[in-house]
Amino acid sequence: MTKKQLALLGDEAVALGAIHAGISVAYGYPGTPSTEILQYLIDEYEKGGPIARWCANEKTALEAALGVSFAGRRSIVTMKHVGLNVAADSFINAALLGIKGGLVVAVADDPGMHSSQNEQDSRFYAMFAMVPCLEPRSQQEAYTMTREAFEISERFQVPVLLRLSTRLSHARAAIIAQEAVEQKPVSKTTEKERWMLLPAFARKNYAALIEKQKEMQAWSAAHPANKLELCGGGKCDLAVITAGLGGNYYEENLDDFIVMRGGKAPARLHIGAYPLPVESIRSLCAAAEKVLVIEEGQPFIEEKLRGILPPEAASKEAVAIAGKLAGFNGEGSPVPRAGELDPDNVRAALGLQPRPSVSVPGLNPASLPARPPPLCQGCPHADSYEAIKKAVAEIDGRPGHPDVGINSDIGCYSLGAAPPYQVPESIVCMGASVGMAKGAADAGLKYSIAVIGDSTFIHSGITGLIDAAAADIPMTLIILDNSIVAMTGCQPTMFPSEKLRNLILGCGVNPTHLLELEAKKQFAEENIARLKAEIEYKGLSVVIFKRECLEAFRKKKKT
Repeated sequence: MTKKQLALLGDEAVALGAIHAGISVAYGYPGTPSTEILQYLIDEYEKGGPIARWCANEKTALEAALGVSFAGRRSIVTMKHVGLNVAADSFINAALLGIKGGLVVAVADDPGMHSSQNEQDSRFYAMFAMVPCLEPRSQQEAYTMTREAFEISERFQVPVLLRLSTRLSHARAAIIAQEAVEQKPVSKTTEKERWMLLPAFARKNYAALIEKQKEMQAWSAAHPANKLELCGGGKCDLAVITAGLGGNYYEENLDDFIVMRGGKAPARLHIGAYPLPVESIRSLCAAAEKVLVIEEGQPFIEEKLRGILPPEAASKEAVAIAGKLAGFNGEGSPVPRAGELDPDNVRAALGLQPRPSVSVPGLNPASLPARPPPLCQGCPHADSYEAIKKAVAEIDGRPGHPDVGINSDIGCYSLGAAPPYQVPESIVCMGASVGMAKGAADAGLKYSIAVIGDSTFIHSGITGLIDAAAADIPMTLIILDNSIVAMTGCQPTMFPSEKLRNLILGCGVNPTHLLELEAKKQFAEENIARLKAEIEYKGLSVVIFKRECLEAFRKKKKT
C-alpha cells in the first residue's frame, strides 16, 4: 500500500482523510475553528477533486449531505460547535434514517471561546442522537479516524460525529497518508420506509436505533482508541481517565507524575471512541480508590461516571471521582471547568509543582490592559457604525437614548461593540438580532434596530424578517453588506449583493422603505439623514449599507 508523509493542520488532515475515504461531495458553513476543512476540500475540488461547496447554513449543508447518502454515495459536513445547534433537527433525525452512503459530521469545538459565544461540547449531541462519536487526539488520528468514520456510518447506518477542538484543528503535524479508495457509484436507496419519518415508520426506526446500541457498545469497547492500562496486581490508589487532547497533556507530564508518586504509574483509560466503553470504565474503577478525569470541553465523562459507578453512600466499593465538577475529599475541582486544557493546568490537576518559568521584575501580566481585536483600517463597517451612531444621537436629542435598542449579530461587525464605536447592545447567535429587534418592538421599545451582516442574514436572518414583515413591525433592519464572509477568511456569500434587494422585497418589505446606501465617508451626512428617517418610521424598514470588504478586495487583487 502506498504511504505518503505530509505536514497538515488537524482540519486539513480531516479533509484529506475524507478524500481518501472516497467522498463524492462535501458541504459546510464557515466557522472558526472548522473552516479550513472545507476550504481544503474546495481547493482540491478546483483541481478536479470531489465536489465541495459552502452552503447557506449548517442545516442546509447537512440536509444536502443526507441527499448524497440517499443516492448511495459518501459525504462529509463541516461546522463549528454552535453550527451543530443550527443543524440539530436534521442531525438527530438522521440517526433514524437508513444511511446508505457514509455520512460524517465533522464538528470543531472551541474551548476557551477564542472565536465563539459559548464552550458547548458536541459529545452531548452524539449521545443525544445515539450515534457513534470519534475524538482524535493528533493530526494522524484526525486522518485515520475520518477514514474509519465512513465505514462505521455504513456499518450502523447512522451519521458519525467527528469531534475536533481548536488546538488540534489549528496545529500542524506530520501524518502518514494511505492509498485512497474509489468513490462509490450512484445507488439510490431502496429502503423507502427508512427515509420517511412519518410516525408509523419513525417508531420502527427508533426501536431499531435502540437495538443497535448494544452493537455500538461492543464496537466502542473493542476500539483501539479506548486504551485501558491497569496496575499490576492489587488495587491502585489512583486511576486517570483522559479524553481528546487531555490525553496528550497528561502524557506530557507523566514522567514527573510517576517520579512524584515514587515510581508508580496510575492505572489509566484513554477514551477516543463513543459511546463510552462502560465495561472498561467499570474495570478501571474497580481497581482504583480514586479516579481523576481529564477531558477537553465539558465534564461529559465525569458526569456519566456517577451513573455508571455505584453511589458512594450505597457501596463499600465506591470510588472517589474528581475532575471538573469536584475534587477528592470535598476539595475544589482540580481540572478547570472553563477554558482550554493545557500542559500547565493538567500538571496542577495532577498535584505537580509548576515548571520553572521566566518572569520580568515589576511586570504583572494580569495587570496589562485587554486589547480586543479592532475592525480593520478602512473597514466599511466603521463608516456604517459611524452613521448609525450619529443617526441615533440625533433622535429626540436625548443622551443615553433609553428608547433606542440596537441588537447586533455574529460576524466581524461584532467588533463594533468595542471602542471607539460601542454601538451593539446585544450579540447572541446567528440571526438573533432580527428576532430580538422584533420582540423589543412588540414589547413597546420606541426605536428598535437590528444590525446583521449579509452572510448572516442569508444564514438565519431571512425567517426573522418574514415574521417582522408579516406584522409590519415598527423596527429597522440594517444589513451590512460587504459581499463576503469576512471574519472566517473571506469565503464567498451564498447570495450576491445585487440580488439582495429582490430577496428582501420577496419577504414582504415595502419598497419605499428599503434603502441601499454606500458606506463611504463622502456620503456620511446623506446616509445619517436617510437612516434617521427610517428609524423614526412607524413600520418596518430595511437599510442596506454596501461596500466591499477591503481584505477581500486585496485578496482578489493578488489572484
